[in-house]
Amino acid sequence: MSDEGNLMTLETSKGVVVIRMRPDLAPNHVAHIKKLVGEGFYDGVVFHRVIDGFMAQTGCPHGTGTGGSKYPNLKQEFNAAPHVRGTASMARAQSPDSANSQFFICFDNARFLDKQYTVWGEVIEGMENVDKIKRGEPVRDPDTIISAKIS
Repeated sequence: MSDEGNLMTLETSKGVVVIRMRPDLAPNHVAHIKKLVGEGFYDGVVFHRVIDGFMAQTGCPHGTGTGGSKYPNLKQEFNAAPHVRGTASMARAQSPDSANSQFFICFDNARFLDKQYTVWGEVIEGMENVDKIKRGEPVRDPDTIISAKIS
């Protein structure tokens, strides 16, 4: 599988994080995220929910975990990829088909999430920067995605 067009580079307030997107696992989610990145949706968005030993969540335009994009929610694409350190997966509400723009990166194994959340990528560079993201629920003076780009 070629990485061309499937690398998302997040310039964060803690440094660069590169995520290899996995259209083979979640083609609709990857296409949706690429569209949002292309529109600058994630630029300036904060990491609003960051739980030590678990995950860092971002992608809410309000910075509170209550919002999404202007597009409809996505149908789930649960797959066999495990939730392990560096996994990028979609956040959602109670409904399996409620993912929209929010996603999280796992700090550690979180296998209890397997096949209940849509895995769409993995961090291949800069995981040490993810580790530095300020913790909290909600986070005081949170870290941000300065810009997101696809290459």
